[in-house]
Amino acid sequence: MASIWIENTKNSMQFPKLNRDIETEVCIIGAGLFGLTTAYYLTQNGVPVTVVEAEQEIGIKTSGNTTGKITSQHGLFYDHLIKDYGQKFAQKYLDANEKAIKNIKKIIEENNIECDYSAQDNYVYTTLQDDIFQIQEEVKAVKSLGFDAEFVTKTPLPFTIQGAIKFPNQAQFDARKYMLGLAKQIINKNQNIYVDTRILDIAKDGKEYVLIANDANIRAKKVVIATHYPFISVPGFYFAKMYQSTSYGLAVDTNEELFEGMYINVKEPFYSLRTAMYNGKKVLVVVGGDHKTGETIENDNSYDMLEKEVKKWYPDAKVLCKWNTEDCIGLDKIAYIGEFSSIMPNVYIGTGFKKWGITTSNIAAEIITDKILGKKHKYSEIFNSKRFKPIKNRWEMENMLKQTVTSIAFEKFEIPEGELEQIPNDNAQIIEINGTNVGIYKDTSGNVYAIKPVCTHLGCTLTWNNTDKTWDCPCHGSRFDYKGNNLYTPANKRLEIINTDDIE
Repeated sequence: MASIWIENTKNSMQFPKLNRDIETEVCIIGAGLFGLTTAYYLTQNGVPVTVVEAEQEIGIKTSGNTTGKITSQHGLFYDHLIKDYGQKFAQKYLDANEKAIKNIKKIIEENNIECDYSAQDNYVYTTLQDDIFQIQEEVKAVKSLGFDAEFVTKTPLPFTIQGAIKFPNQAQFDARKYMLGLAKQIINKNQNIYVDTRILDIAKDGKEYVLIANDANIRAKKVVIATHYPFISVPGFYFAKMYQSTSYGLAVDTNEELFEGMYINVKEPFYSLRTAMYNGKKVLVVVGGDHKTGETIENDNSYDMLEKEVKKWYPDAKVLCKWNTEDCIGLDKIAYIGEFSSIMPNVYIGTGFKKWGITTSNIAAEIITDKILGKKHKYSEIFNSKRFKPIKNRWEMENMLKQTVTSIAFEKFEIPEGELEQIPNDNAQIIEINGTNVGIYKDTSGNVYAIKPVCTHLGCTLTWNNTDKTWDCPCHGSRFDYKGNNLYTPANKRLEIINTDDIE
């Protein structure tokens, strides 16, 4: 399953795999929005860079599955910022995001990037009278920051709302086309992008770093970790400062005339709405079904839930594409941008973008570029990456300590009579066999796939996501397919597989 942005741009640019040792001034790990924008800014300043991507194409993970909304309106957020952090902090947060909108437009115009860019108003709306006061308070807060927000009771949406806060002069685009445009500019500056090159570890060697990849090593003076979730746990301890949330998306042909503007509602269940071009036709993009990754969800199929909601508005709607993605959310809801750790100088990080990574990735790229160039960035302090918040809850810590990632030599297992039969086809369950947990998935034909249900990151017990047929980590959001292949970081290794021939 892939988003319409990925479907629109499959195999548009080809990049090699790194198969020899190299040296570079700056190595950027990850070719999503943050990594590519950082590389773009550095190359514009004459800094040699090498970008490495674990996947076989660039921009096909979180960045390629985004909604593509370019906005400084991150839900109802500014009233919270003013009350908890103060007027000055909130002003800087707004200014940084508004600047990012201008930066992205400038990059698109200066480099003639064809990415379906369109100026749009953005709305946070409600259909419930109880939410009106909260929206009105947000309008007051944003206006106090000098921004022309507006309270409205009517929108172009195909249903009635009770009220909304409107942010004018925002935008939307095709994020993957934009990333390919950035990549083209990086290559035109004679810098390198490698795919299918997974960095497994970073070792300090004097004043430089050696990045250990699957088939080669990279020596670099500076490193930017742009992997969505940092794959190195210590130092930094980002696993204790944020969690991951999964969302689901649909592209829908409504067979009706569609609205202008971008929208998201106030409270769960969230529905993010916008339009996009797909095969020359304007279609609806709806994203929602948010839940903490690894959390057991009541709805067995989030795609069906979204489709049912769409058909309330457009009864003849037809689903064209469906996809899922996840993003990191800091415990204080502010991104971590800056130095990775005090004891790893010249290693930088940008993470915790809270599902608003279009503008935040640009902010992060600017801040990190200035740090590498030895400049001070006026917004860097509000995103200070070295601030620390305690672990979210005791359950999470207990779960992390409950398991370790030591290898277990699996003996021949005998599933208790009736256990295997109780697992429905196209579903999975964790079964205890001889005192050891075994994760078993049965496909639609009844074929069995068995894994050790322990995350290879820090050893948390995995849960089954029946919507996407994945094993998900409830602690830090790593995800694996039913065959054990690693889909999302921070885990960097596949699951331990149990030979089904050993299961009687």
